[in-house]
Amino acid sequence: MTPDVALDDLGGTGPELLVLGPSLGTTGRGLWAAAAVKLADRFHVLAWELPGHGEAPAATEFTVADLAAAVLERIEGSFAYAGVSLGGAVGLQLLLDAPDRVTSAALFSTGARIGQPSGWHDRAERVRREGLGWLVEDSPQRWFAPAHRGGAEAKALLADLAAVDPESYAAACDALAGFDVRARLADIAPPVLAVAGAHDPVAPPASLRHIADGVQDGRLVIVEDAGHQIPVEAPAVAAQLIRDSVDSEPAEPLVDRHRAEGMRVRREVLGDAHVDRASAGADEFTAEFQQFITGYAWGSIWTRPGLDRRSRSLITLTALVAGGHEEELAMHLRGALRNGLTRDEIKECLLQTAIYCGVPSANTAFRIAQRVFGEEQP
Repeated sequence: MTPDVALDDLGGTGPELLVLGPSLGTTGRGLWAAAAVKLADRFHVLAWELPGHGEAPAATEFTVADLAAAVLERIEGSFAYAGVSLGGAVGLQLLLDAPDRVTSAALFSTGARIGQPSGWHDRAERVRREGLGWLVEDSPQRWFAPAHRGGAEAKALLADLAAVDPESYAAACDALAGFDVRARLADIAPPVLAVAGAHDPVAPPASLRHIADGVQDGRLVIVEDAGHQIPVEAPAVAAQLIRDSVDSEPAEPLVDRHRAEGMRVRREVLGDAHVDRASAGADEFTAEFQQFITGYAWGSIWTRPGLDRRSRSLITLTALVAGGHEEELAMHLRGALRNGLTRDEIKECLLQTAIYCGVPSANTAFRIAQRVFGEEQP
């Protein structure tokens, strides 16, 4: 059953509708009020509440998709959206489920998957057993950059957390445990501004970079002096970023399509774990190179219809043996297995390279393949 999400009218006289989503443990007003004041000239601002938070009725079971459906039921027409953490995850779901209604999205401190399912289930179990007191004590370090942990705004947000219905909070943890849209980011067409706090341990910048790189029209901004609750820590910055997200020009369509499609194929061939590590390791120095690989190698070449993926894997393995690229060879041996090549077919490919690339190179390739095969399930 779709949960009931209460709406809080934060005011504004502007002609455009802006819908704001909360992070887990916060209320829309507590999280967004300071930023909403700075948006009132342009938007009519509505914030929605999680079940058991603020004025919203409690609920014992729901998913992120259920929350997105509840928001759509309460809002008429199209709207710009901004959300934090779980509210950002709901934003991704809205972009997937109702792309014709979400004109743009600013997603703060979130991810296509946030944390690990086991961690959320463990937290839900402890909250059901012990209540929320221990979370109120632990949250300043997880929620705020050091400079913002002792302020009145932080204390008010922690007071909102203390008032949350524990069962509803636990249900939200279970919803996050089941949320994972990494493989669907390439389907998101509306413009997305992904915003990370430099001091956020919950959804670090790599998590937001993954979103920006994965959607068709994405951009990343890192707020230096902020943690997880950016609208409270830097309300003026948050408000300006929302304006920027609404005003952003759509990216060039061909580049969009290549990058988004490339991310999808890259994940299918190399696996989520590898791509997540590459995204997590990217920084300001390497981010453009990662985008280049995704857009051109995976989006422009691997997606061409002239060869199937099995054939492309055979060609890639041969080129990597010839070039002596041992680390990439191991990676693409795993990809070749995902693309449907058998171990015997890979063996024949490597035997062929012994003739045309040299026995020493093939000998190294066989050694690497033997190690990779030992790591993979037969």
